Amino acid sequence: MRKTALILAGGAALMLGGCGSETSGEFKTADGKDAEYTVDKETGETTMTVEGPDGEASLRSGANVPVTLPDGFTLFPGSKVVTNTLVNQPDGQGTMITFEAEAPAEKVVAHYRDAAKAAGFDIQLEMNTNGTRVIGGERKADGSSLSVTATDGEPTTGQIIIGSKTGG
Repeated sequence: MRKTALILAGGAALMLGGCGSETSGEFKTADGKDAEYTVDKETGETTMTVEGPDGEASLRSGANVPVTLPDGFTLFPGSKVVTNTLVNQPDGQGTMITFEAEAPAEKVVAHYRDAAKAAGFDIQLEMNTNGTRVIGGERKADGSSLSVTATDGEPTTGQIIIGSKTGG
């Protein structure tokens, strides 16, 4: 899912660039692949596709992008999605949701930890520092990975990232 991180980084750059006058365009990536993007000026939603030798990778990001989580996962009750980013590529898919919740970070992370364990994830990292709680893990059966971060505040802010591999 290393490519996912690259696409997400590129998507973030495009979202920032969306504040300018261009709402769509084509470009070449650093490694010479063809790519295109679109920014919806009204909603701020960004889409991007990159064509590579293994197929097409796509990104869709914005506050109104429908949330689709893997079986067994739900958004923390009452949370507000700030942005949702979906990445699809030939070797897998990823979801990155940034959200706000009216609950302590400890309770938010516990919600996702319970879901992850029930879905077969091995939690390999748990950290608590200065009001921020983090968990991370993987599901060895299919190579899926999970990261959840929540920071106490009014509201608590959080992020969940789930990446899944496909094929062999």
